[in-house]
Amino acid sequence: MSFIEILLIGVALSMDAFAVSVCKGLSMKEVRYSHAAVIALYFGGFQALMPLLGWLGGSYAKSYIEKYDHWIAFALLLLIGLNMVRDALKGEEEEIDPDFKLDHKELLLMAIATSIDALAVGIALAMDDVNIGFAASIIGITTFSLSFIGVAIGNRIGARFQSKAQLAGGIVLILIGIKILFEHMGWLG
Repeated sequence: MSFIEILLIGVALSMDAFAVSVCKGLSMKEVRYSHAAVIALYFGGFQALMPLLGWLGGSYAKSYIEKYDHWIAFALLLLIGLNMVRDALKGEEEEIDPDFKLDHKELLLMAIATSIDALAVGIALAMDDVNIGFAASIIGITTFSLSFIGVAIGNRIGARFQSKAQLAGGIVLILIGIKILFEHMGWLG
């Protein structure tokens, strides 16, 4: 898998964290960059950790499912992508707390919730023999960056782009899943 493909996966996976970060930015009267950095660390850290955990589980099971691994990777990416597209098309807005406080328990729960899909992607990456340290680093750095930017954007312009970002992320994951399937079927170089 190329650097660009891993970067695209990182961008796609970070869309949920980006959307939550935008909402956090909405609830700040003015952006505190220390708060933005803490929010970004939670999201980026969990988005890097979860693919590692998924990859470990997928690597363990790989010898048992090697014959079908491309179908599993395709199915996981397709399901995650379709779920993101469905959520984006619902157009539901996040509730915004006007009295923003940095709540570490809440951030931990949100970071876990927004990175569950990264766990499944880690399983898919194990089926494709990807360097997981490199991939997890790229995913984590990408999510950190977009979450940090999301706080600032949320504070400035609001949640207008939240569903569009999530839709784009879902489509990217679906396309990467299709590419993995096509490569293993011999339909792509």
